[in-house]
Amino acid sequence: MEYRLLGRSGLKVSSITMGTMTFGGVGWAKTVGDLGVSEAKRLVDMCLDAGVNLIDTADVYSQGASEEILGEIIGGPRKNGVLIQACEASLKRMKTDVIDLYQLHEWDGQTPLEETMEALDTLIRQGKVRYIGCSNFSGWHIMKALGVSERDKRERFVSQQIHYTLEARDAEYELLPVSIDQGLGVLVWSPIAGGLLSGKHRRNQATPEGTRQFAGWTEPPIRDENRLWNIVDTLVEIADGRGVSAAQVALAWLIGRKGVTSVIIGGRTDAQFKDNLASAELKLTEEERKRLDDVSLLPLLYPYWHQRNTATDRLSDADLSLIAPHLAN
Repeated sequence: MEYRLLGRSGLKVSSITMGTMTFGGVGWAKTVGDLGVSEAKRLVDMCLDAGVNLIDTADVYSQGASEEILGEIIGGPRKNGVLIQACEASLKRMKTDVIDLYQLHEWDGQTPLEETMEALDTLIRQGKVRYIGCSNFSGWHIMKALGVSERDKRERFVSQQIHYTLEARDAEYELLPVSIDQGLGVLVWSPIAGGLLSGKHRRNQATPEGTRQFAGWTEPPIRDENRLWNIVDTLVEIADGRGVSAAQVALAWLIGRKGVTSVIIGGRTDAQFKDNLASAELKLTEEERKRLDDVSLLPLLYPYWHQRNTATDRLSDADLSLIAPHLAN
C-alpha cells in the first residue's frame, strides 16, 4: 500500500480509503447495502490488514447507523487509522475522542462562510478535529473559503472529496487544478461510478441483479451512454489482457492521476473489497493509460480552449493538468 501526504497537512493516508455507506441499511442507504456489525467488522479488518488507514463515513449514511457500527468496531481511544465524518454527535456514535479529517459534506450558500470557517476553526482549537476539508464544492466555492481562512487567520481546508471517474472527468475543469494550485489533497468518492465501470455492466445487456442500478440507484448521471460503453469496452480489453478486473483497472487509472491522493472503495462482500484492494498494486503502462485517456477525454470548454490557443507559454502546472492532453489535438 502506498501512503501519501494529504494536501499541505502532516497526515499520511493510504492510496485507498474504505467507504462505509453499505453499513446499516437504513432509509435510502438500504439500496446500497445493509451490513451489520459482524459483517462490517470482517471487511474493516480486511482493509486494515491490507494497509488502509483511512475510513470514510458520514452522519447521513443510514441516519447515523453507519457511524454507530463503525464505533462498535473501532471505538475507544485512538491508536491507528483515520476517520472522515460530521462532529460531536459523530464522536459519540463512533465512541472516539478525535476526528482526524472533518469535511463539509455539501456546499451551503445561505450561511456566511465566515461563520462556517470560524466554527471549523473552533473545533480544531478544542481538539475535537485535527484537519478540515470540503466535499462537492465548486472551484469558486473552494477559493472563497480559502480566502476567508487566510483573511481571518482561520484554519484552511487541507482536502476536498469529489466524484471523479473515467466516465465523469468534469473535475478536471476546475476542481483538480485548484487542488494542485492550492495544495489540497483529493479523495475520490464512487471511483467506479457506482459499479458502472466494474465490467459487470455491458453494452446492450440487461442491468445485472443485485447491483445499485438494478435497485434504482441514479448516481452518477450518464449523459452519453455510447461514450460510457466505449470506456467500459476499453477497460475490459485492458483488464482481460492483464488478467485482472475492469474495476481494478479503473481504480489504478485514478490512483495514478495527478492530484489524486486516495480513492474510496466500498462494497457488500469480501470478494468486492479483495478485488478493489488489489488495485493498489496494479501499475498501468503508458500505452494503457493513453488508451483510457483518449477514450474518455472531455472537450475543452471556454475559457480553456481559448487559453490553449493563445496562452500556452503562460500556463502553470495546474493549468496544464487540464490543457496539456489537448495541445496536440
